[in-house]
Amino acid sequence: MSVKLTGRIASTPSRLLHDEVLEPQFKYERDHLLPGYIQIEFAMLLEYVRMGLITRRDALHIAKALQAATHDTVAPDPGRNMSDISFALERHIEGLLPGPVPCWHMDRSRNDVQACAQVMFGRAQWLETTGELGQLIQSMHTLAVQYRSVPMPGYTHYQSAQMITPGFYLSSINGEFLQAMNRWIQIYDEMNQCPLGAGAMAGVELPWNRQRLSKLLGFRQPRTNALSAVASREWVLRIAGELSTFSVLVSRFVTDLIQWGSSEMNFLQLPDELSGISSAMPQKKNYPILERIRGKSAHLPAFYMDMLLGQRNTAFTNLVETSKEAGTHLLTLFQQTKTLLRLLKAVIDHLQFNEERLLSICRRDFFGGFTLANLLTLEHEIPYRTAQVIAGRYIVRALEHGVSPEPGDPRLLNEACAEAGFQVPDTAALLAASFDVQGGLYAKKSTGSTNPEEVQQMLTAQRELAEELQLEWQDRQGQLQAIEERRERVMKRFLSGKQGKDVSVDAV
Repeated sequence: MSVKLTGRIASTPSRLLHDEVLEPQFKYERDHLLPGYIQIEFAMLLEYVRMGLITRRDALHIAKALQAATHDTVAPDPGRNMSDISFALERHIEGLLPGPVPCWHMDRSRNDVQACAQVMFGRAQWLETTGELGQLIQSMHTLAVQYRSVPMPGYTHYQSAQMITPGFYLSSINGEFLQAMNRWIQIYDEMNQCPLGAGAMAGVELPWNRQRLSKLLGFRQPRTNALSAVASREWVLRIAGELSTFSVLVSRFVTDLIQWGSSEMNFLQLPDELSGISSAMPQKKNYPILERIRGKSAHLPAFYMDMLLGQRNTAFTNLVETSKEAGTHLLTLFQQTKTLLRLLKAVIDHLQFNEERLLSICRRDFFGGFTLANLLTLEHEIPYRTAQVIAGRYIVRALEHGVSPEPGDPRLLNEACAEAGFQVPDTAALLAASFDVQGGLYAKKSTGSTNPEEVQQMLTAQRELAEELQLEWQDRQGQLQAIEERRERVMKRFLSGKQGKDVSVDAV
């Protein structure tokens, strides 16, 4: 059977190629990219009118046919459209026209159209994902404020080390989330460049107004180089790489939550609706949602490597391998990330710290040893390394004698000081100042410390940054929505047959 789409080959795609490759690709693009293709067709139609290559009457017929194109009317067909979404859309529209329109689709390539539709899809998904992160940041801030003054043990090398607060810990994680959101918005701005007008790889021959095309489709500017417009899918790697890095932070954060939720530590709890049970051990209450989140975070680096390897060792030009195969799992990457963010937000919205349990460990462990060494040096002029030895000896002996940090045993501290050649008066007051739990939280004076007042300042700054980033996100979301609404108005005006000064110019 001859192929009317080309004079180069005489056969339609084989059944194997159609079933295994072309049809699945077609259905994916029809399900997720078809609105972009239709918007691109309409924008380019206005340019044909502006250049005087298509009459307004013919353009009106094409526009009405475009409006009638839906998921149900565009189907893969090896014989009719080679199971290609662009050819299918073209054939669908041609079938609805009263006669041929010679100049329609001249001086064009599927390469830049496909690249444009992919970026339009990707930027919408990326904005949604960034919005989910913004919601998580708000929940993290609320929880951090609630627990900014509650003492809890902090750990280094998996050993209890210093006293912190849940608010301090959460502010640290949220600060990382805010940095990520800032980068995500920057990635959006960088990817939001229009490939149309690049043609197959070297540009086109008609005087297309790329600025108008770009603006009508909601891009900030045209892609400056024609080859890069169709060859580069760096934006896919930027997104996947950023999410891969983000997954590491999420995994480390959730690892802490998993440990803190264990029956041994019992630092936190989640409500029953976010918990699980054991079918064999009725005494257990599990938190599989945390394992789900950490498990899903592992998928993101895998998708990144898949996309990275899909582009590696490919020529820098338009290739199916780069433009399609290397992006096979892009939608799944977005879906997994959004699910991960929603699950984590649900955890944060319902998480409660067991304050009494946290306080009991702070009272049990000798977190004031650091303070004791500092005070021995500051108040009694004992060389600092010697002061460290004295504090260490005191703690060891206190543990051996079963002495708690509060009130401690002044006699044991006197002995440790004397062994080092120092006489220290009023060791009871020294111990009280060193191992006071509430006082210990406020002992830190440096900016960014666990001091609740410092934590509050950090949280205030984070809230202000979050509000700024939220406005940035809303601005970009609003721009896309405004473009959608404007394009709808332009199409309606065009379909109504109203003559404006120049609809293609007034459209933007």
